[in-house]
Order: sequence, then structure tokens, then C-alpha cells
Amino acid sequence: MSMTNGSGPPAREASTAQLVRQLTEQVRTLVTDEVELAKVEMTAKGKALGVGAGLAGAGTIVLLGGGLAFIAAAIAALALVLPVWAAALIVGGVLVVVGAVLALAGRKQITAGAPPMPNEAIASTKRDVDTVRAEMKR
Repeated sequence: MSMTNGSGPPAREASTAQLVRQLTEQVRTLVTDEVELAKVEMTAKGKALGVGAGLAGAGTIVLLGGGLAFIAAAIAALALVLPVWAAALIVGGVLVVVGAVLALAGRKQITAGAPPMPNEAIASTKRDVDTVRAEMKR
């Protein structure tokens, strides 16, 4: 025994159709939001990797300069008196410290950006799938 509301489908079928339409719209919105979250997360990780690589490269160059200064200091120490090699050791020590700080900062940035996976989006999608599965079992 089906009830109709005048013209059109029975009230129960119209209600079901509306629910299906709402579900379709909500799933579409959910998928779109998850894709957007993944894009944002991947962009942030890509930027962190780029900054980390730049800092690591800068740190390596400064460390190389510090090493060259230590070599010059050793040569100057053998060839000349105290002021020349002492100055070279001071400059070399400062360059090595600065380079080490830059290299460590770069390493931290690379670690923060790797692996380049949208972990938050994946976790959120898994929660959504689990929620839908639980609701479907009811």
C-alpha cells in the first residue's frame, strides 16, 4: 500500500530519492575537500623540502669555506708568525660554526618535509571510510 502526495512518486520513494541525492552531494563535497587537503599538505611539504635543501647546500658551501680557511691557517702557521695564522684560525672557526648551524637547520627542514605524503589527508580519508562503513552496517 503506497501513499502518494497527489502527482508524482509515493512519499516514501521521494524521501529516499532525496536522501540519495543528499548522500551523493555530501560524498562529492567530502572527496573534493579531501583532495584539497592533500594538495595543501603536499605543497607545504614540498616547500619544506626546498628550503631544507637550500639550507643544506648553503651550509655545505660555508663548511667548505671554513675548511679552506683552516688549510690556509695551517700553511700560514708554518710560514709566518702568530698574527697571520691566528687570524686565519679565528675566521675558519667562525665559518665552520656557521656552516654547521646551517647544515643542521637544513637537515631539520628535510626531515620535516619527508616523506612527501599527505599524511593528514590519508588519515582523514581513512576515518571517513570507517565512518561510512560503520553507518552502512547499521
